[in-house]
Amino acid sequence: MATLRELKGRIGSVASSEKITGAMKMISSAKMHKAEAIVKRLHPFRECVQTIIGNLLSSDAAVSSPLTVPRQQVKSVAVVVLGSDDGLCGAYNVNIFKGTLGTLDDLRQRFGQNVRIELITVGKKIERATAKIAASDPYLTVSPAVGVDSKSDGESVKNFARTLEGRFSGGEIDMVLLQYVHFYTAGRQRFQSSAYLPISSDELSQNSQGSGRPYLFEPDATTIFRTVLPMYLLSQMQEAFAQNRASEQAARVMAMQSANDNAQKLLEQLQLEYNKLRQQSITTELLDIVGGQKRD
Repeated sequence: MATLRELKGRIGSVASSEKITGAMKMISSAKMHKAEAIVKRLHPFRECVQTIIGNLLSSDAAVSSPLTVPRQQVKSVAVVVLGSDDGLCGAYNVNIFKGTLGTLDDLRQRFGQNVRIELITVGKKIERATAKIAASDPYLTVSPAVGVDSKSDGESVKNFARTLEGRFSGGEIDMVLLQYVHFYTAGRQRFQSSAYLPISSDELSQNSQGSGRPYLFEPDATTIFRTVLPMYLLSQMQEAFAQNRASEQAARVMAMQSANDNAQKLLEQLQLEYNKLRQQSITTELLDIVGGQKRD
């Protein structure tokens, strides 16, 4: 049975943990709102690019680009998996890992068991998790992304997107998938796997909104189309990084909230046990005093 001193020490330790988790929750909440604001700031750029593409597609001009041409035979697929570099975010990385396993099964069913898959991981946590399955699969490799991490933005993300574009255009890889956690609200995030390269013509038509007005293109429409498509890819990559970062912080907020609630419950239980033990000790001392007086 614990002594009063031991219980007092445990109460102090749990109280300190409660303060720490509460502070971490506030920090994560601030980071989540900052990442959410970045997602909103990216929308005008993406919408502008989509409008340009829409005007091109709605015109009579024939446009084409190597980035929209699917390979006749897919032999190599790169899957970009966005995770986290830090822990304490609940089941966030676990859900990404499970989603990645499902993607691997889908790719093998579509292109055969011998299709070569390269997992390009962004984040140390997801890199460690996927490295374990790559050790027993000769057709699967794990390559940490160069120049970016889970907190990257701006120029580093742009260079990363250009590298993938160059590898696809050069024929090194036949398809690129992008996997991340889409941020909807602070309490709702969903794993998402989307095609990155080649760009689907149906996707462009669905996401693009043309004005329907007649245009004269200078230079020609194909040159403009091929110039705008990398911008479209960049907007997708930037939004994926921002969405993933906001989702990570939202998951950490929920994890810290859960830890804080558990600490409060444990603190109440320890305080109750401490009060009972203290009352028992006082009662025993009083009985000893009364018993000593009677003997006198």
